[in-house]
Amino acid sequence: MVFIRAKGKHHMADMLVRLYDIPEVAPVLKGLGEKILIRRARACEKYIVVQWVGDLFSDGWASECEVAFSHHPVSCFIATEAGEILGFACYDSACKNFFGPTGVTKEKRCHGIGKALLLSCLHSMAANGYAYAIVGGTGPADYYAKTIGAIKIEGSTPGIYGDKLIKKIAKEPDAEED
Repeated sequence: MVFIRAKGKHHMADMLVRLYDIPEVAPVLKGLGEKILIRRARACEKYIVVQWVGDLFSDGWASECEVAFSHHPVSCFIATEAGEILGFACYDSACKNFFGPTGVTKEKRCHGIGKALLLSCLHSMAANGYAYAIVGGTGPADYYAKTIGAIKIEGSTPGIYGDKLIKKIAKEPDAEED
């Protein structure tokens, strides 16, 4: 057997967000222009979105994204331009009341797409009755603190992400020579 660790970074601490005190999403959406759309993913797009997430990010994130498609309404938002996916964000995937995973293509980062996806998800969570949300295993903690006022949850590392399974791939036997 060959053991492969999932792509991606080790998880950091979780962060807590007050959903009753987050910025409005409308100005961020307006700043993206008319060509980039932020919308809830559709059930008929499940395999396209999940495969895209797996190809660009990780199998673990693809699994969590797939869970988002089991909710009604779907708890995954996507950013698109001319029918192409630019980014995604999910909530209630790893656990209830958790935001994430989320990602934007390298070429489109730093244009406000990630912020628009983040705020779209958080406003949807607030509309579902949550007063607080957890940003699970944050990487850019400073970004979340600045953008949405998130605060670190002490003692939350590795949190729900401890004891992760390792992907095992059966190694093909060496071909015999004639």
